[in-house]
Amino acid sequence: MNDLAPFAMPDEATRGRRHPEPAHPFRLPYQRDRERIVHSSAFRRMTGKTQVLPASVNDHHRTRLTHTLEVVQVARTVARRLKLNEDLTEAIALAHDIGHPPFGHAGETVLDECLANAGGFNHNLYGLRRVDELEARYPDFPGLNLTFEVRESFVRHAGKLADPKFAEFAAAGAELLEASVVDLVDSIAYDTHDVDDALGLGFITLIDLEELGLWRRAATPVRRAYPALDGYSLRTAVVRELLALQVDDLLGETTRRLDAARIRTVSDVRGASVPLVGLSETIAKEKGELERFLRERVYTHYRVLRMTASGKRMIHALFGTYLASPELLPVRHGRRLREMTSQPEVVVGDYLAGMTDRFAIQEYRRLHAAPSEV
Repeated sequence: MNDLAPFAMPDEATRGRRHPEPAHPFRLPYQRDRERIVHSSAFRRMTGKTQVLPASVNDHHRTRLTHTLEVVQVARTVARRLKLNEDLTEAIALAHDIGHPPFGHAGETVLDECLANAGGFNHNLYGLRRVDELEARYPDFPGLNLTFEVRESFVRHAGKLADPKFAEFAAAGAELLEASVVDLVDSIAYDTHDVDDALGLGFITLIDLEELGLWRRAATPVRRAYPALDGYSLRTAVVRELLALQVDDLLGETTRRLDAARIRTVSDVRGASVPLVGLSETIAKEKGELERFLRERVYTHYRVLRMTASGKRMIHALFGTYLASPELLPVRHGRRLREMTSQPEVVVGDYLAGMTDRFAIQEYRRLHAAPSEV
């Protein structure tokens, strides 16, 4: 990479891959990671996985894949402005949601319950297992054989550094700036676009949002510049401004923190004792207010709860069916189950976590519908 800041993670300093490979003649390590993630089956399946609202509602709101692509776009913009490693940032962003099960957080909740005796379920750790073991694309090694730095991001996002299994990542020090940027951009994009989707589906109105400081902060310059704007045009303009003002604040606050902490090298980043990427106190407070609003008015909306209850019921039923009748599993998963006889529920959980919403619904109907309904 050219023109990197001295605190950016250079490709040549990577800690490498679990299975050594020769260097590529013209692609850098994190470029190869990016392309392996994009070509994986788990990445493609995100197009059929719920972000917040199941994909069956309409064709306009976000899926897990479109959310991921939006995070990638914003994270690359931030990385470029801060002169971080864009390829590493993009690879982390592309992979950050790859472990999500069907039906959004409802799917994760029910899988965590089903796998309680096997350590529970965490979509970040499942994502790591997905890229380390479960993807089958290469004859020389299991998984995608990604670099240490991309794999590390799964564990840090899961908050599992204290687990002895992940001692190698804990020993690396504090989080790289590229990973921290993706984490915060993910949160910014998630909140902003959930507002947009909720407006589009009629869960909330523009008037409801006027009680929020962050929304008013975004709406004021839009209304000043375009006083006649209303309806859909006003909504999209304010949503754009809402995203832009948070990104601008992230850039300014992160630059301030890097200067204040005298961060000059990657070693300085790894040795930092305070978060280096963040929002200013005012914007962070207003963002928290927006998140509380979303929890109270969108994520617990009766239409969302109905759909998530249905998803939970299907996943729970399928888990029990496959566990009781493992012969119903596809050949590859059946073979894994025979190899992991002490933890058959993990194999079943992995299979379910990899499903799209649509496929899970189809399997549920095929296995649980009355004969006359099939």
